Amino acid sequence: MYYVYILKGRVKKEIYIGYSNDLQRRFKEHKHKDPELVYYEAYKSEKDARVRETKLKQHGQTKRRLKERLRHSLT
Repeated sequence: MYYVYILKGRVKKEIYIGYSNDLQRRFKEHKHKDPELVYYEAYKSEKDARVRETKLKQHGQTKRRLKERLRHSLT
């Protein structure tokens, strides 16, 4: 499985969007930033996960809609 995920920093409150085939390992790699896992999506295809990650990172409207859905989780 491949995962598209959103992390939020506990201190700076910045969000990070990424994808990985090992969500636990990737989360541990971000530990120095003291992240909180806010959201993830699972995909069977790596290409589907990469396309979704790209859309979230580059398309303001897609990212904005997801932020609206997660507004209570991101605050």
